[in-house]
Amino acid sequence: MKRIDVIMVRVYLADGRDQVNKTLRWMEKSDVRGFTVFRGVAGLGSDHKLHKASILDLSSELPVVIEFYDIPERVNLIIEQLEGMVKPDHIVSWPAQSGI
Repeated sequence: MKRIDVIMVRVYLADGRDQVNKTLRWMEKSDVRGFTVFRGVAGLGSDHKLHKASILDLSSELPVVIEFYDIPERVNLIIEQLEGMVKPDHIVSWPAQSGI
């Protein structure tokens, strides 16, 4: 199997905010190969408050992570556009490899 260099990207957001829906709609229309959305059960936000799910308190600001990967050239273009919608420090990326 041949391996290619890719860039993995994670975008950290908070559920219950319009930013998540806008970002997901934009990702659907983007040229990204595909993406996955993870909803967390707890997270420490930039406000340094713990947001967590419980039976008594269903927080609407639980963490949401959008993850995707693609070739470096395409990822760089996507990140440039995402930075206009999401705080740049909420976008994390690192090199990886994928089989084709």
